[in-house]
Amino acid sequence: MATHQAAGRLLQLISRNANHWTTHGRAAKPRWFSNGSSTQGPVVDPEAQSSARQRFGRMLAVLLPSSMAAVLAYGFMNPDDQPLFSAASPRQVPVSGESVVNWSATHAAHPKRYYQPENQEDVEAIVADCAATKRKLRVVGSGLSPNGVGFSDEGMMSMALLDKILWINPDTQQVRVEAGCRVQQLADALKPYGLSLQNFASIREQQIGGYTQVSAHGTGATVPPVDEQVVALKLVTPAGGVLELSADRNAELFKLARVGLGCLGVVTEVTLQAVPLQTLHEKTFVASAHKVARNHASWLRNSKHLRYMWLPFTDSVVVVQVNPTGPPAKPSKPQSLQPSNGPATAVAGEQPGASMSAYGDVEQAEQVDERTLAHRLEPLRGLLIKHGGVTHQQIADLSAPELRDALLVLNPLDQPWVKQVNRAEAEFWKRSSGARIGTPDQILGFDCGGQQWVLEVAVPIGRYNRVTSSWRSKSTDLAYMRELLQLIEAADIPAPSPIEQRWTASSSSPMSPAAAGTEGLGADRSKTLPADTVHSWVGIIMYLPTDDAEQRQAITNRYACAGRVYLLDDKLTLHRAWPYNLCCQQTYLDAAYITPKAGSTFYTQLSKLSDSVCTSISYQMMVGVCAPSH
Repeated sequence: MATHQAAGRLLQLISRNANHWTTHGRAAKPRWFSNGSSTQGPVVDPEAQSSARQRFGRMLAVLLPSSMAAVLAYGFMNPDDQPLFSAASPRQVPVSGESVVNWSATHAAHPKRYYQPENQEDVEAIVADCAATKRKLRVVGSGLSPNGVGFSDEGMMSMALLDKILWINPDTQQVRVEAGCRVQQLADALKPYGLSLQNFASIREQQIGGYTQVSAHGTGATVPPVDEQVVALKLVTPAGGVLELSADRNAELFKLARVGLGCLGVVTEVTLQAVPLQTLHEKTFVASAHKVARNHASWLRNSKHLRYMWLPFTDSVVVVQVNPTGPPAKPSKPQSLQPSNGPATAVAGEQPGASMSAYGDVEQAEQVDERTLAHRLEPLRGLLIKHGGVTHQQIADLSAPELRDALLVLNPLDQPWVKQVNRAEAEFWKRSSGARIGTPDQILGFDCGGQQWVLEVAVPIGRYNRVTSSWRSKSTDLAYMRELLQLIEAADIPAPSPIEQRWTASSSSPMSPAAAGTEGLGADRSKTLPADTVHSWVGIIMYLPTDDAEQRQAITNRYACAGRVYLLDDKLTLHRAWPYNLCCQQTYLDAAYITPKAGSTFYTQLSKLSDSVCTSISYQMMVGVCAPSH
């Protein structure tokens, strides 16, 4: 816009001045000359006496208008990045030259326009301008996901500055937040009211907007993915304006928008249903695959939260069971409650367990004496000292996940070496069995390791009453794991530990991988699932423990080739999890899977709200500084 205006003013100025120099094809007299007499005698017109100046004037009369026409044409064909609207806030004006890299360094972008709005008005103005100019815009948080769905070299918008907690109502147990509010920030704000979120993913640095938009999840056969906690949201759309959605206001669109991946617009505010705060007891131990199979239905039924960590090339499964220690707190005003914000504590009479909490390494170090900690880490430390050429002093401060990374970097694509590393980790877990007590945000998270690629699938395994019955359950989830582990070994895949397995109840959001119904996911879902269907989530990891570009690419290529094995060649009904698999570079991911099916409800709403540009508005899971797992 600025280019067009400047060119127009320059053309007017030159045209006006040129008229002083040429008239009817011959040199004209400058206005400071006169044909009349004066007391100083006749004035000589030098222009009329110079043929060279006459030719120069005629040349200007032809060339200048032609040149300016070319400048104007270039300006219209190559517009600058100035917005067409008058920005009411500096935050509505994009900056250029930004470089954005996700946490795992698997994707990078250099957007021409990078927006950092700090309020609702900024977001509305930015979306309106992008719609008017047909410019693409993608919404990003802190860039945790290993996929690049939130990245674009054209336009990106960070929601980090929209991080306010707007209100908390202890009577309804609901809370309203801006989309950039982080999970831990919200958990801390809810505790004085005797409230908590219903479930937590593996880390607590996600932003609420992306956390819900991708149907993030924790674990628990009776606990749904986090999008089910959303009771209302505010959506900024290119064509439909600002929409307030809830079960009472446009219920169909509300359910679609809860897991909309940003395709339907930009979520700026979310109302969540909290639950009374409870203290949780976590028990961690190692079992054989046979023991897991024998007790699985009972554990799934009797554990509010259950998680397995399968260690490939071993017969060891890390079992983490979590249950409340007593009745929940009674929600009330902050003055009457003083919940503990300290670290999770060991259970009296029991050995403190090592949960590999993302925040637990420091907490555990405070409770476990140095001798016990050294005994637990000795298998990993000993292997690294033997093969890594390091001393005990050099690795004394490394945690178990950090030791694993240091070991894998020595030869990450060699299956025999990865087997040794996994067996050392299995021994670490056997020495680390124990128990902890803490609040849900302290207990339910775990350290999911360093930079990595992740493929996660959701497997519908049957109705709750059947899968938690020892004699009725078909154990589809365990059958998947057995076949997967066999194929990993047969295909010579260097699969590191762990392969995470968790469970959730169904979601009523059609675009959730755990949706109970057919709408939204196209051909992957061929028949309706009952509302009480339990889903098993399996996350398969390939770590990127090195900064060497060639080695990282080799690991990426190997992981891509392993993709079809991980999906068991689609022998089962597998619904791939959005945060990890959207727009990944792996060749095994079918682009059609992420395309709304023509004629579907989601496709219809997308057409109404997008004004032909909304398909370029996408969320990446808004998460922060830990590894890509929920």
